[in-house]
Amino acid sequence: MANILVVEDERAINDLITMNLKLVGHTYSKAYRGPEVFEILEREKTDLILLDVMLPELDGFEVMQRIAHLQVPVILITAKNSLADRIKGFELGADDYIIKPFEILELLARINVVLRRGEKGTSSFICDNVEVRYMERQVLVDQTPVDLTVREFELLEVLIRNRNIALSREKLLELAWGYDFEGDTRTVDVHIRQLRKKLGWEERIKTIFKLGYRLEVQS
Repeated sequence: MANILVVEDERAINDLITMNLKLVGHTYSKAYRGPEVFEILEREKTDLILLDVMLPELDGFEVMQRIAHLQVPVILITAKNSLADRIKGFELGADDYIIKPFEILELLARINVVLRRGEKGTSSFICDNVEVRYMERQVLVDQTPVDLTVREFELLEVLIRNRNIALSREKLLELAWGYDFEGDTRTVDVHIRQLRKKLGWEERIKTIFKLGYRLEVQS
């Protein structure tokens, strides 16, 4: 997975974000003021920055201007919803922009998109005797290729990237197949059964009562 720098001066929000990053397997660093960003970037490799716009001492836009030469992907986080601010952020090189308050699942999904776009983070995932190769869209069980449909692979990738987080059927449909998917949400159940059977993950992919599913993996 990726090493992510979370720059947010509200400690409760910073803690919430980093807790969920850890749950899905990312590593992270924390900063609460603009100048701290430069110190952290000097001493460690960073794959992505989650950057609050309203920061003490230096705001997020000023920070972006000073780190532009490093070409580290940035997702701006802000309570401002003005078009002018969004345009300014993108003109400074932001890869994405999310407005407070936000759902943590939406933030994780946006992180995944930016990381895939830049081909950051690991290119594979291994758990038990299963290896998932994202770039090749290939799954191996005991080093033997397993035939997954396109829908099954997309659903598996969402479960892995959001592991240890309970996802409703609706959220799985949204993240895996998009808002415009036409079909009953119960189709997720069919694909989950197939994944459990093909991967031998009957105990890994848990059914969460009255919600949906969760892939349980020790980080």
